[in-house]
Amino acid sequence: MSLRQELSDYWSTIQGSLFPWLNEELGPLTEKHKQLITVLEMARVEAFVQSWQGLPGRPPADRSTLCRGFVAKAVLGLGTTTMLIERLKVDKTLRRLCGWERRGQIPSESTFSRAFGEFARSALPSRVHAALIERTQKDRLIGHIARDSTAIDARETPIRMKKAPKRRKRGRPKKGEEVIKLKRRLERQREMTLADMLADLPRHCAVGTKRNAKGHKTSWIGYKLHLDVADGDLPISCLLTSASLHDSQAAIPLALITAGRITYLYDLMDSAYDALEIKATSHDLGHVPIIDPHPRNIEGGKAEKAAEIERQRRVSHRAAEMIRYNERSAAERVNSRVKDDFGGRNIRVRGAPKVMCHLMFGILALTADQLIRMII
Repeated sequence: MSLRQELSDYWSTIQGSLFPWLNEELGPLTEKHKQLITVLEMARVEAFVQSWQGLPGRPPADRSTLCRGFVAKAVLGLGTTTMLIERLKVDKTLRRLCGWERRGQIPSESTFSRAFGEFARSALPSRVHAALIERTQKDRLIGHIARDSTAIDARETPIRMKKAPKRRKRGRPKKGEEVIKLKRRLERQREMTLADMLADLPRHCAVGTKRNAKGHKTSWIGYKLHLDVADGDLPISCLLTSASLHDSQAAIPLALITAGRITYLYDLMDSAYDALEIKATSHDLGHVPIIDPHPRNIEGGKAEKAAEIERQRRVSHRAAEMIRYNERSAAERVNSRVKDDFGGRNIRVRGAPKVMCHLMFGILALTADQLIRMII
């Protein structure tokens, strides 16, 4: 059975059986209620939450219901846990969908906070997302992976790292001077395991600067979310790094993670990823890299690049690579949805593990929602 047919049957069951039953049991369902039900049914978060039943001592609050509560927070786009608790108190349908029958059963904000810390330390939403991708995409041949990053603002004080040692002056070394050439991170990554690459990437809060679509430099304090997005606007894998890290430094580990989850053909990246090591890794994995050339790698620089674009426009010629490259806009759409619809702009936690946990609850909800959108 094809993936589309399987998802179509799944959606028919939800729409034809589950929604009518819940409508009778809980009352009228809004569109957000239906979206949450679909996400929870697709994600199956309960299978990944630890249970304490039968152990000595006072059992902690049910982590399954708390996890569903955080998924609801992402789906509804609520900025804080306090807003979620207030919504649960007045929305009986939402409360029962998460697993609490009465208002008095809703945990306190501190209980939510402790549970969130546990989810962050165990990377729970990341594991649920990886399982969802494997379950739905392992037998699908995907054409393109669009790779890009987006700025994540955080309410933290940036950490100042020690400055790197100064490079020696260019030119002939002094007599008896031993010159040690340090390898760049991309060169080192070609010789490292995936675990070592991930450990080598900085994840502290920092100041990031990048050039926007209009050519102006913008800065922010926080992190950078790197995403690999498949056809159909599906996030496949994600990494969170310091805001100061250049986009290209996360490309190789991200490519290895994605290649371990799905089968695809083309890597689509902008000019920030135009490096020999990234292209070589893509070829080694059996993919075709399509990267917008950086002016520094073109004889004649920006002027020659602009002139070539104008020549192609005049003769109405579009190379096949350029047509495929336009599919890279999928990454920008997903970045926008994560921020606008699933809480990516409302970071109220500190530290990379908790920030990643917050973002992954939103990405998990987005992925499940997008899977259903592909068939309806």
